[in-house]
Amino acid sequence: MPRTTPTLAAPTVPDPMEAPPLRWGVLGPGGIANTFANAVRSGTRSEVVAVGSRSKDRASAYARRHGVARSHGSYEDLVADDTVDAVYVSSPHSEHRDHALLALRAGKPVLVEKAFARSLAETDEVLAAARDAGLFAAEAMWARYMPQYDIVRRTVEAGTIGDVVLVQADHGQLLWPDGPQRLSDPALAGGSLLDLGVYPIAFADHLLGELDDVAARGTLSDQGVDVTVGVTGRVGSALARMTSTMAAATPCDALVAGTAGRVELTGPGHFYAAGSVVRLVSPDGDLLDEWVPETSEHGFRFQAAEVARALAEARTEAWSVPWEATRRVMAVMDEVRRQVGVVYPGE
Repeated sequence: MPRTTPTLAAPTVPDPMEAPPLRWGVLGPGGIANTFANAVRSGTRSEVVAVGSRSKDRASAYARRHGVARSHGSYEDLVADDTVDAVYVSSPHSEHRDHALLALRAGKPVLVEKAFARSLAETDEVLAAARDAGLFAAEAMWARYMPQYDIVRRTVEAGTIGDVVLVQADHGQLLWPDGPQRLSDPALAGGSLLDLGVYPIAFADHLLGELDDVAARGTLSDQGVDVTVGVTGRVGSALARMTSTMAAATPCDALVAGTAGRVELTGPGHFYAAGSVVRLVSPDGDLLDEWVPETSEHGFRFQAAEVARALAEARTEAWSVPWEATRRVMAVMDEVRRQVGVVYPGE
């Protein structure tokens, strides 16, 4: 019989438009919160109904921009808003723990931007509060909710590329020293690791689980935040290699290579983005199969929809990013910071 050409696994991520509606409150109307609001409005049946900021003017401007009904000049007023079903926390990394706890203590489920917190200790505080209250909490690592990651993981699990030998991913953007001030500021948990490096580390975790033998090297700014970081880890005989930098633009590709082939996540765009293409490649370099997304827009819609489904099903965790996955990634980043020498104020 002729040999069957290997193929990618079919995606199983449900259509976000089929998820039940949910009323969102946005805590922190920064740039990423604009992306979230656009995705919720265009890609789901949910809506952003309220926004909160320390600045009433900023909250009002965000509300006007996105057609949000209610704006609050404090985070406390936002989480107390009875029209809000769940809170999206999009403040700086340094504030994630406090703002997630604020929402949970007000009885509101939370979706917290990546990185979930500054450290594993802070992460565990938030998850313990969610567990004690019986409330949903999840990390907004949006790539793990998308069809691309589902295809890659299921293709690997099916044995299509044989035994995994190498997982690698890079994430570099030219954001320093002339980019957002928060990336240079230790008080705001700046640096490349929590902002950019979390993506390659989460990709490796998605495929391999808990990494052993984590080793890291990096370069620091004059203010003591990581500018460039290289990380390796191992699970059995499989090696993971992850890099991040905010001082240069890199291809931002990812791949998992096995004894019988490899799967690539590549452009146009970054490996973790909604427009990334999944390719199955033979050991000889032949393209065996390819999956191209229908659109590169509104990638955040998948995470918003999964939260809506989880709440409708009375779940406290997301299938795509369960609590233990967030904890594993945070533990790796803690170890990377220890080895590289990054300490945030107050630690």
